[in-house]
Amino acid sequence: MTDQVVTRFAPSPTGFLHIGGARTALFNWLYARGRGGKFLLRIEDTDRARSTDAATQAILDGMAWLGLDHDGEVISQAARADRHAEVARQLLDEGKAYKCFSTQEEIQEFRDAARAEGRSTLFQSPWRDADSSTHPDAPYVIRIKAPRDGQTVIRDRVQGDVTIGNDQLDDMVLLRSDGTPVYMLAVVVDDHDMGVTHVIRGDDHLNNAARQMLIYDAMGWDMPVWAHIPLIHGPDGKKLSKRHGALGVDEYQKMGYPAAGMRNYLARLGWSHGDDEFFTDAQAKEWFDLDGIGKSPARFDFKKLENLCGQHIAAADDAALLHELQAFLRVTEQNPLPADKATLVEAAMYCLKDRAKTFPELIEKAEFALADRPIHPDDKAAKALDDVSRGILKELTPHLQNASWTRDALEAVATEFSEARGMKFGKLAGPLRAALAGRSATPSVFDMMLVLGRDETVARIADAAG
Repeated sequence: MTDQVVTRFAPSPTGFLHIGGARTALFNWLYARGRGGKFLLRIEDTDRARSTDAATQAILDGMAWLGLDHDGEVISQAARADRHAEVARQLLDEGKAYKCFSTQEEIQEFRDAARAEGRSTLFQSPWRDADSSTHPDAPYVIRIKAPRDGQTVIRDRVQGDVTIGNDQLDDMVLLRSDGTPVYMLAVVVDDHDMGVTHVIRGDDHLNNAARQMLIYDAMGWDMPVWAHIPLIHGPDGKKLSKRHGALGVDEYQKMGYPAAGMRNYLARLGWSHGDDEFFTDAQAKEWFDLDGIGKSPARFDFKKLENLCGQHIAAADDAALLHELQAFLRVTEQNPLPADKATLVEAAMYCLKDRAKTFPELIEKAEFALADRPIHPDDKAAKALDDVSRGILKELTPHLQNASWTRDALEAVATEFSEARGMKFGKLAGPLRAALAGRSATPSVFDMMLVLGRDETVARIADAAG
């Protein structure tokens, strides 16, 4: 086996990229990237009736949003059907597989009889050791010869050693009667041909590993490292489903969660590094290891997700944050920020991002920079603009026109102005918020002034003063 780590993500394009699949992709990506290895993407599109181009695109879009870049071309499993069939026929030629001519009716009769007699219903084909001279001219499947006694041990990096009695393994079909390969064969052949060294996937595939190992052993191929990770459950401890809220990765993007926060949260779903909750991609790549994955299902918690997303927004580079904000507007079919507004919002990021957990919250806080004159105060803000307040704003205007446009200078002007009139600054802050933003919950009035600049600030206050 090669020394280079090679992992893969192999989704089925029958729907959106769900959150469990996204976490599986992330774990594979982190494991490979942290070790200088390769992360490959294979679309398991052998179910032609249910696989769609739209679903494939949704998977690619979801991974692009999450920043999970893959190496090389995207592999189509369906396109490799001839190779899969070639392996089945090789095993047939080597006597490790056989032609089975049993019909579905005969198989059902076998199972009914076994059930009635209280024995295993695993089908045991009468054709396993039949002489080829007895083969009829009829359709057949190719089955692998599974061992009838002993045990198969799955050495799993997450679950530990899992032992399965070989009497629980049937002679699995490799090639259907129409010549098409089954999924279990295709997965093994693709993983081998792609050089996959570590198979990191959901523990719903754990039982599949024992059957897939039959093919590895029969072909004499190196066994990959198995790592079957527990599924994600909802807050109620039950398997994650639509009743728990959003499932598709695209829905989380549309709700306005930043990709970095999503990566951080998904990494913490079932994996831990000490008590660390917030970490960067670089730290995650350095720290991530299979030993840190727990055996119990992780519980999805929107509050924890929002908390981490808030921390990532606060820590993000302003230009990068603006770029992702524009992408959010695009996927939610909103108008992008025009150049002048984008410039203002980027300048305002320092006073917007500390308390925003999502992009809708960020936009809400940026409303003062996005609004155009004349500002129309909402009902609550309008109450702060009574006749007395308007008079105060009129008096304040010349002081601001002559002030140096720095935070210290503006604070000094406002403090001196308030004290000279025997009032607290709060009495001045309310009307200023209403004048500058048209609402009562805003960033600091001084931050808004600095972002808007002297001319716009004075003009908005003049409008409000009437």
